[in-house]
Amino acid sequence: MKRILLKLSGEALAGGKGTGFDEEFIKGVAVQVNKMLDDGYEVGIVTGGGNFWRGRTSENIDRVKADQIGMLATVMNCIYVSEVFRSQGMKTAVLTPFECGSFTKLFSKDRAQKYFGKGMVVFFAGGTGHPYFSTDTGAVLRAVETDCDMILLAKAVDGVYDSDPKENPNARKYDTLSIKEVIDRKLMVVDLTASIMAMENKMPMMVFGLNEKDSIINAVSGTSNGTKITV
Repeated sequence: MKRILLKLSGEALAGGKGTGFDEEFIKGVAVQVNKMLDDGYEVGIVTGGGNFWRGRTSENIDRVKADQIGMLATVMNCIYVSEVFRSQGMKTAVLTPFECGSFTKLFSKDRAQKYFGKGMVVFFAGGTGHPYFSTDTGAVLRAVETDCDMILLAKAVDGVYDSDPKENPNARKYDTLSIKEVIDRKLMVVDLTASIMAMENKMPMMVFGLNEKDSIINAVSGTSNGTKITV
């Protein structure tokens, strides 16, 4: 059995709306994740918070407080998405690195392992629980902590390019890269902290466009048009 951590950007959850949630789009994600469970995979999920909050662009809010708001945005996202998943017949749990009353359970590796063993989709909300760390770092951290085999990075673009494809129509997409090449070339697939953690812990990643048909299933099966990040 393979254990996969799926990272969904907050913007992806908004679909074409830009902010908030696109429920039909999220249902489509749920269908793919449900198929992964049927195929014997264990699935953990980390979401970003960009559909609600981009605090680092504000000059009027202290960085620590801005990051805390961002953490809470990911909690809202995970609770919402987990409920959509439940509506599609899956069992879910939401774990956070800080107390949220009865809304979530406190993260521990043992608790996560227990939930995986019960066939539940485990949502890791709240990032690392500390400011100055992105949800990219939170995703790699949880993947390493819970012994995942791979991280799937679902993004708005369909892979890793040598320059911004929105600005450069001649940008070249990579089929395969090592994590060291990502760091050396400053490609910013994930932020530097997350990249170094992935390299040190030999955690492979797959970067792909979430909007493509059956994109998650294709990424898992190795038929994706995205970029494979090797270790």
